[in-house]
Amino acid sequence: MNAILDTRAPAEPIVLAARRWLSPVREQLGNAFLSAYITGGALNEGFDPEHRHVNVLVVTEELPISRLDALAAVVPASKKAPHIDPLFMTLQQVQRSLDVFPIEWLDLQERHYTLEGVDLFTALEVPQTYLRLQIEQELRGKHLRLTQGYVLGAAHPEHLHATLARLASGFHTLFRALIRLHDEAPPSSLERVTARVAELYDLDAEALGAAHRMRSQRRHPGADETRAVYRSFLAQIERLTSAVDGFRIS
Repeated sequence: MNAILDTRAPAEPIVLAARRWLSPVREQLGNAFLSAYITGGALNEGFDPEHRHVNVLVVTEELPISRLDALAAVVPASKKAPHIDPLFMTLQQVQRSLDVFPIEWLDLQERHYTLEGVDLFTALEVPQTYLRLQIEQELRGKHLRLTQGYVLGAAHPEHLHATLARLASGFHTLFRALIRLHDEAPPSSLERVTARVAELYDLDAEALGAAHRMRSQRRHPGADETRAVYRSFLAQIERLTSAVDGFRIS
């Protein structure tokens, strides 16, 4: 399955900071260096580098343990924003983890900015079977945590609000993967992603969206409403889990 590349570039100060950070790293890696990318939230509109780190993935031909100390010695420390949060991987590690982290690799394949080197993502192929399995695993885990959170926090709306806000934040990437499972490229905005998931899996879009809207509220809207929103979201995730469990790869 090939993802459609999101070519949105990060803000120029972020790109310049990432290139400055990369320079000594690139020099130390020498011929082992293959490519480096900005990934994650820095590609989103409205990204605030004062409060969030910039994710940079560095892919190498090899990275033996014997070279880690030399690499660690040149990795720049981010003393002021934007702060760089790096991930170092060999190409072999990337290729051998496609079956373990299909959601993450498809998301990276679709949304990244190449700082330097050859774009390796165009050659990645993630089988749908692996994607469906990880989606179901993620959904079942989140459903269990949501249920546990409600049982333990139903009498305390502030706890329910905090639990829902924390768990709902992890659904954006998962919802995007659910759209990819239907061989579609997901929309760019969270609202449109949520709406499309509701359409594809016959869910209540309002119930799915309400949980994410509650995340933006600093205080819960009242005990009854908080419990109602939580239960509605939980019901949609339960239905979604069952739908993915029965999904057959053609």
